[in-house]
Amino acid sequence: MTGHSAGEDAPPDDRALVSTGAPAVPGTHAIDTAPTALPPMRVPVWVRYLDLVVLAVSLPVFLIASLPMAGWAAGAGAWLVQRAIQTLVERRADRTTDPRAVVGLLAGSMIGRGWLVALTILLVGLGESKAGLAVALLVISLFTIYLTVQMIVRPLEKKPRSA
Repeated sequence: MTGHSAGEDAPPDDRALVSTGAPAVPGTHAIDTAPTALPPMRVPVWVRYLDLVVLAVSLPVFLIASLPMAGWAAGAGAWLVQRAIQTLVERRADRTTDPRAVVGLLAGSMIGRGWLVALTILLVGLGESKAGLAVALLVISLFTIYLTVQMIVRPLEKKPRSA
């Protein structure tokens, strides 16, 4: 005989694999509903302004370590001015309904504030190199702390979208 018999060595019938019964995973309430968002978390104010807390704590460090006070004053002044500009621009952007205006305000503010701090570091450094280095290290430290806190706090304070 040249053909296959329908015995034990025969390949399985593909039609036998098609299920016509109930689904393998029953529909449950937990699967059918959309997940609910967590409510926004209230972050303490001091955490939101941790960069300013570190700025205040850095003054005694500068005094004890005999670092150039012109560096601390210039760095603190530039940091406080750029933070004030940021607050004012964010308030203005919150009142605006045009998305292009919001992006323009926030992007322009970010670029302008970066230039303000960079020029402060440059000008102080041209006058006295140790003071310029002190400004640079202070501002870089403050920026690192500020950015880290923002990356942690913003998602926690984000209000859920209403459907």
